[in-house]
Amino acid sequence: MATGNHFEWQLFDGAQWDSIANDIVIEAHYCQPGANGITLYFNIGAVNIDFDQMTVSGPLRNLSIRRNTLLSPYQKQEVGWYYKDNHRWCEYGSQGFGGRASSIGSDFIEQQYNSNPSGSVQFTAGSMTYDVDFTAMTQTNLSTNMSRKVRRRPKFNAIVMGNSSNQNSSQILASPLANPTNSSSHYIWEFMGDEGIWTEYQKPGCSLDSAEIERLYQLNPQCQVSFTSRRFSYSLYFGGMYQVNDKYGTKRAVRRIQQTNSALSQARWQFKDMDGNWKDFNKGGSRGHCSVSSQDIEAQYQQDSTGTMSFRTGRFNYELDFSDMTQTNQSTNTRRPVRRLQQ
Repeated sequence: MATGNHFEWQLFDGAQWDSIANDIVIEAHYCQPGANGITLYFNIGAVNIDFDQMTVSGPLRNLSIRRNTLLSPYQKQEVGWYYKDNHRWCEYGSQGFGGRASSIGSDFIEQQYNSNPSGSVQFTAGSMTYDVDFTAMTQTNLSTNMSRKVRRRPKFNAIVMGNSSNQNSSQILASPLANPTNSSSHYIWEFMGDEGIWTEYQKPGCSLDSAEIERLYQLNPQCQVSFTSRRFSYSLYFGGMYQVNDKYGTKRAVRRIQQTNSALSQARWQFKDMDGNWKDFNKGGSRGHCSVSSQDIEAQYQQDSTGTMSFRTGRFNYELDFSDMTQTNQSTNTRRPVRRLQQ
């Protein structure tokens, strides 16, 4: 085991994320399976953290809380899985009410959870069979339909130091995420949004943007980061490059795109509008809310100059074909010319 500052609790006050002093107090409470939350006292007043929902309430609106995990590639946080047996929380694998022990333990459940955070796992205890639902965080007796609450909590300062296997080493070396940052480059972080469109993490809709995610990634390329988007909280896993909705367990792919300033800033992408004028692809904006910019398109073009990419503008979805240099409205099949200008 190894101990150390492998976690970081931060509070968002509506404008920025700030690290919480003496957050070891929060961590110690959070690691207790019976703890519902904790109340902290700041200059702004009392702030209450709900550990199950990872939400925070207090005197200010738009408050958010997150726990960042900062581990090396060869470290792993031990996680405990617990169910509520009458008035006490019991870890899976230990003897619960009636002296019966489950046929599985925390390690096995954690493996199943990491494989499919929106799935479930079945086990036996005595003559009964149970189902643990990762989305609802409940355990159900399949014979009586009795349901109990389930919690997943890290174990306080319990860090396993593992040896690097050949498989893990090859994965790390092969991953573009392990490359050091080039001073002439910056990185865009995107998740696979609705309709199969890659969408950048951007404030204010999301509590994290590409720059903040990249900063956390540089601290530890294998850690887990918590963030909020609208009314939902999510966990972003750098090691697996995916995000999970903490409430529903929905899993989406995540990618990190390197953008070299000298190359991408010289490329300019335009489409021919209905008035016959060439217009730039501008992300956001007041007209149409395009989901991509010239730099986004150029980044995809550099990866595959004969492929396609999807994007949206307003309520319409489009496909941009690099070979034909056209964009097609997926609803109306209207096609418009596209061009790439070197500045």
